[in-house]
Amino acid sequence: MADRASALDGHLVAGVSGNVTEDGPGVVLELLRDLVLHQVAAWPDTLESCGVALAEVTGADALPGPGMAIESGDVAVLRTEPLKWWIVGTAALPLDPSAGAVLDLSHSRTRIRITGPDAAALLNRFLPLDLRENAFPRGSVASSALHHVGVTLWRSAAGYELFMPRGFALSCWEVLMETARQFGVEVRQSVLPGAGT
Repeated sequence: MADRASALDGHLVAGVSGNVTEDGPGVVLELLRDLVLHQVAAWPDTLESCGVALAEVTGADALPGPGMAIESGDVAVLRTEPLKWWIVGTAALPLDPSAGAVLDLSHSRTRIRITGPDAAALLNRFLPLDLRENAFPRGSVASSALHHVGVTLWRSAAGYELFMPRGFALSCWEVLMETARQFGVEVRQSVLPGAGT
């Protein structure tokens, strides 16, 4: 199998830059390479049965409601729309076409993890979302726009996960980096567990 090239290859330089204080950078931007992402869309009359089947992916009793996610280890299920889920970290279950449709989105998105004490402040420079703990707690999912580019934001156990369309990933990355420098920024990249499976 050919190695997957990131949309940010040649443009991402690991290291620390900007206004870094003695406490370290306020923001960490981490490219998570080799994303495994599938979208599952149910029909209105198969929503419940499809949800039960998908819950087994994470071992949950039930799937989250719209705008929420559940995660177990390296696998997560995000409810991105009323009739759609994203499965992150593993292949989707085979689904009978009468129950719904499965679409592999792995190559269509770039995933960035944003952490650090100023992560929410950075994101609020772009996203019109209330990211305070009581409004956007762990497990929350939202569709929004970053410089007119449709993005999906998930607050996982590890931080804020930003999914950007591959074709706009570089321009989004550039504005994130430029803005993050005011907080001090560290750039990292990691290969996701289970990638390529």
